[in-house]
Amino acid sequence: MKIDRNAFEKLFDFIKLFPHYFLGSNADLPIVGGSILSHDHFQGGNYTFAMAKAPIIEHFTVKGYEDVTAGIVKWPLSVIRLQSKEVKPLIDLAEHILNAWRSYTDEDAFIFAETDGTPHNTITPIARKRGDLYELDLTLRNNITTEEHPLGVYHPHAKLHHIKKENIGLIEVMGLAVLPARLKGEMELLKDYILTGKDIRSNEQITKHADWVDEFLPNYTSITEENVEEILQQEVGKVFCEVLEDAGVYKCNEKGLEAFHRFIGVL
Repeated sequence: MKIDRNAFEKLFDFIKLFPHYFLGSNADLPIVGGSILSHDHFQGGNYTFAMAKAPIIEHFTVKGYEDVTAGIVKWPLSVIRLQSKEVKPLIDLAEHILNAWRSYTDEDAFIFAETDGTPHNTITPIARKRGDLYELDLTLRNNITTEEHPLGVYHPHAKLHHIKKENIGLIEVMGLAVLPARLKGEMELLKDYILTGKDIRSNEQITKHADWVDEFLPNYTSITEENVEEILQQEVGKVFCEVLEDAGVYKCNEKGLEAFHRFIGVL
């Protein structure tokens, strides 16, 4: 898998043929690259993900690319959305952003282009057509690891691993949780333990969920057979939101936006 100008061109070759589909690609580095890195791996379809519905929180213009509308998307991951009536200027700017990001370091924001010759910055791209505009979402990714976060700083953190430990690939980037199959059985068990008041820590299979359940149970006045499944689904959804926030290189707060602006400044 290789993210470069050629990858962007392939995305839009497809969109021109199938304008009612979106098409995206996983990133091309371990940890942030989904599951398949050995060959080109695109995923698409006639489906509208939550990310496609997310609005732009602020627009900006890149000098030399004034005919392309650019903006920061209101989304837990760090996404730049490009729009243009023509594909070529869109791809030109996407290539410029990709090249700038590949070599970008901001120590204050804990973003390093590379350490000991190992590259860390790449992009997860998603292309679509919206009305008469071509649109490309560029999700900024970084796969650096530390002693505190050996699986990745911009990856689900340890306290969320009881729900989701795996890499955040294209489908999750766009807002649909791809969760491990083990959760199905574990949630069935949890329902029984919550309803009967049994000690979750006494069961090896679900003891990892105990702290999480202790945290959210007080928020509900009544948990019954009728609502327990919906409550668990809601709470898993909230954890997935945190998973996406962990994967965002720029957090959705004042400090994060300031750092995002610094990157946009170098464009």
